[in-house]
Amino acid sequence: MRKIDPERQQAKRRQIMEAAGNCFARRGFHATTTAEICAEAGMSPGNLFHYFDSKSAIVEAIVEEERADTAAYFAALDESSDLLEALLDFLDAVMAFAADKTYARLALEIAAEATRNPAINTQMAAGDAQTRADIARLLRGAMARGQVDASLDPEQAASWIVALIDGVFSRLAMDAGFDPQREAPMLRLVVSRFLKAGSAR
Repeated sequence: MRKIDPERQQAKRRQIMEAAGNCFARRGFHATTTAEICAEAGMSPGNLFHYFDSKSAIVEAIVEEERADTAAYFAALDESSDLLEALLDFLDAVMAFAADKTYARLALEIAAEATRNPAINTQMAAGDAQTRADIARLLRGAMARGQVDASLDPEQAASWIVALIDGVFSRLAMDAGFDPQREAPMLRLVVSRFLKAGSAR
């Protein structure tokens, strides 16, 4: 019996996820066919279905990977000496992703699918809750160091920061002239002034 190579299996899954993501960004989730994903990934349908049994399963894997990557990012930020600056750097990273047209279109497509697919909706809600909790934890640490206004409610502040991030992608969907790279310094300024110690009224 042939042994399963976990690294090779994960690489194949990643290849399919990237191919499917490109297709979903170009044509939308429902318009994309399995044959198109196979062509993009350079593999047969039989090979694809060995790793994912449906397009929805691929989306679920993409959402889970995003959740895990974001959680790992915030775990690493806990070691930062300036937690406010670390959070602002995170916003810069978000705007860099938003400037990637393929990423932005895929994010919007997955968000739309979450309104129709309860499993994806549950996944995205869990990821959102985790991100808000991670930001709130970071803010509490920054408050303890005097880097963020301690009079703010960290959970409420985290919810508003996530709402701003969500708004970036909504803006992209509505305004073709919105340039995340150009707007990134303004987002950083708005959040910095909102959070800076002694700035609350």
